[in-house]
Amino acid sequence: MRLLHTMLRVGDLDRSIQFYTEVLDMHVMSKTDYTSGKFTLVFIGYGSEDSDTVLELTHNWEQSSYDLGEAYGHVAIAVDDIYATVEKMKSQGVDVVREPGPMKFGGDVVIAFIKDPDGYMIELIERH
Repeated sequence: MRLLHTMLRVGDLDRSIQFYTEVLDMHVMSKTDYTSGKFTLVFIGYGSEDSDTVLELTHNWEQSSYDLGEAYGHVAIAVDDIYATVEKMKSQGVDVVREPGPMKFGGDVVIAFIKDPDGYMIELIERH
């Protein structure tokens, strides 16, 4: 068994694709319109769907926003230089919720949090 994907519902598909490809450097693996169901699925990530866990962006054509609820946590992404990464993201207008710094109660692990255009939290974790 392996984890295949995490699905996020998005209000503006083009805006979300732009965020995940331009800000987080992911690539679109597939995009399929389901006209009878009035929704589009986009699979996006860093590797191949065959071997890597990816994100599924679901866009329901007749809905432009969602309540995120209080159960959702975050998606975590490893980065090499968290300080440079966050500075670049700020210059792209990304909402930085927590500046880079050591994780509370976690020793020397350096993290930051950003939000995607729909308000989903993304944790950046510095890995060398």
